[in-house]
Amino acid sequence: MTKTPIITARDVDVFYGQKQALDKINLEIPENKVTSLIGPSGCGKTTFLRCINRMNDLVDICRVEGEIKIADQDIYAANVDVVALRSQVGMVFQKPNPFPKSIFDNVAYGPRIHGLTSSKAEMEELVEWSLIKAGLWEEVKDRLQETGTGLSGGQQQRLCIARAIAVKPRVVLMDEPCSALDPIATAIIEELIDELRKNFTIIIVTHSMQQAARVSQRTAFFHMGNLVESGPTKTIFTSPKDERTQNYITGRIG
Repeated sequence: MTKTPIITARDVDVFYGQKQALDKINLEIPENKVTSLIGPSGCGKTTFLRCINRMNDLVDICRVEGEIKIADQDIYAANVDVVALRSQVGMVFQKPNPFPKSIFDNVAYGPRIHGLTSSKAEMEELVEWSLIKAGLWEEVKDRLQETGTGLSGGQQQRLCIARAIAVKPRVVLMDEPCSALDPIATAIIEELIDELRKNFTIIIVTHSMQQAARVSQRTAFFHMGNLVESGPTKTIFTSPKDERTQNYITGRIG
């Protein structure tokens, strides 16, 4: 990789109690690109994703070893402010989870907590920017005070994306963001991901190899807690180095 990566993982091991979920993961993630994490269920993709914003800290029996750096800062160092880290690393979950608040307040929530705006007008501008970036503004601009939970599934997921980007993070993590959506909503989100990478670095866990091929520039294949290989998406899908990758892509394992 020619450019300096924004995220570097070195020898990352993750344990849930005695069970090892990830084994010596070494991966570099470039800035302003979409990186897909693919592999069978239970292979460690989501566990790795959750390491990047320390979501695994919330699991009592989880232990993370090794080093993950974001822009040269070791995010597991003792002095790291986890709240500040999570404002830099947004997360969009598999199932849309808007807050039971208005559309406006869903998006304004993060900026309010982090004190990102100093006036009502500034906040309104930021909410509009976020909804435009999330491809939702035209659909909701006249109903910002309506509850976010009243939107359709695809709209709710775009609202969650708007909420994640409202604090202007450097990285956006997406854990199977389309798995609960219909094909039309999925196509809208995929188009959006391509647009968002101009402003953000995106890491997406997906079960759909077609989706990985469509949206990402780089792909990492996980299998049984190991990172088998990573590289440009086209290379991984057309001429993988490892037989396990070939077998997964052709449907022999999965």
